[in-house]
Amino acid sequence: MYESDAGLLAPGRAGSPAEATTGDSAFLQAMLDAEAALTRAQSACGLAPAEAGRAVTETADAGRFDVRDLALRARSGGNPVIPLVVDLMAAVPEDARPYVHRGATSQDILDTAAMLVASRTLATVLDDLERAAGEVARHAATHRDTQMAGRTLTQHAVPTTFGLKAAGWRALILDARDRLTAVRASLPAQLGGAAGTLAAFSAFSAPAASPTAQEDTEEQEETDGQEEVDLLALVAAYARELGLTEPVLPWHTLRTPIADLAGALAFTAGALGKMAADVLTLSRTEIGEVEEEEGGDSSALPHKSNPVHATLIAAAARRAPGLAATLYGSLAAEDERPAGAWHAEWEPLRDLLRLVGGAARDGAALAAGLRVVPYAMRENLQLTDGLIVSERLAAVFADRIGRARAREVLAAAAERAHSETTDLADVLFDVLREEPELAGLDLAELTDPTRYTGSAGPLTDRALERR
Repeated sequence: MYESDAGLLAPGRAGSPAEATTGDSAFLQAMLDAEAALTRAQSACGLAPAEAGRAVTETADAGRFDVRDLALRARSGGNPVIPLVVDLMAAVPEDARPYVHRGATSQDILDTAAMLVASRTLATVLDDLERAAGEVARHAATHRDTQMAGRTLTQHAVPTTFGLKAAGWRALILDARDRLTAVRASLPAQLGGAAGTLAAFSAFSAPAASPTAQEDTEEQEETDGQEEVDLLALVAAYARELGLTEPVLPWHTLRTPIADLAGALAFTAGALGKMAADVLTLSRTEIGEVEEEEGGDSSALPHKSNPVHATLIAAAARRAPGLAATLYGSLAAEDERPAGAWHAEWEPLRDLLRLVGGAARDGAALAAGLRVVPYAMRENLQLTDGLIVSERLAAVFADRIGRARAREVLAAAAERAHSETTDLADVLFDVLREEPELAGLDLAELTDPTRYTGSAGPLTDRALERR
């Protein structure tokens, strides 16, 4: 018999904090936390004895339950909450059993558990994003004026600086941090009962002891308005017990919380993926402008040091959008509780949390261990023999001979420099003799790539002001 998933094919999340916070035991504990919080909330609202809340809380320990057995038994009802409630009721003292899962539906517990798992996982992700942003900021400040080739559509375009590139990575990471922070703060508890009306909680609202015939019937016949207030107070108490946001409505088929979470997670994977994509390109042997400090080994090639952190991040960035798409697709959920749409969310949501958690872990490690190679950047700037500053030359020449003639002259010069494998400046010396209007230009300065980085430095400074 094979063991359960140990992460053999998931090196991106293996060993990450997110793996621990999203495992089966973590989800089971979150479901138990939701059940215990519900009983405590009902105790706080006078709908259950205080002893029941304490008893369920003391019993709600994932270590006391068989995860695999629950998983197998979940098939009969379609979700793991159904067998869990049976086992939890059997585990608590007899006088507390009537208050286990009282008034709730399975989706209340599993949705709430998912929000707890997400909140706990995002805490670790945000820590890693802060570390990554700090390390990238260090690179941006150190290499504020380190010139390198700017590339567009894979080709050299104009000079830029590594500091500006790193500042861009940091901006995306901080954007991801802000989105995840906002989403985490908005994660709601779920409580609605069978069809989102809270009706069962009203039915169970009588005191634990049976009322006597002498009790005032007026006390038992609450108005609808008072009943509504009491039940909304229960929802608020439940959210407080969990440390989650109080929902305005039950969201069994109003899946904004899941969609918002999916979007923020997918964005985070893409933000980290941008940094990874640049590192993968710049660390190519023939470019060599950056390298990972602790590269990975090759099973066949002893000389290789592979950019493993960047590779794992890139893999996560490719998978995340598809997982998010499944979660967005579940927005179209029928009725008051859906068949299939809700169930389709569980695995993609966990995978997305794990992917992003692993990517954030690897992003922090990548940024911390990234080696920048300025001399390779300088050498690569010269690969086009001065053509990388043709934009600057076109602007200067246009002021003297017009844009059309300037473009014509530079196109011919570039073609000659390329065909003769000579420096553009050498060709332009001949051009200047043929174009009197261009006399007196300092070609050495105009064709120096290091003197054409525009506002890269000030832009980097401005980006680093963001906290």
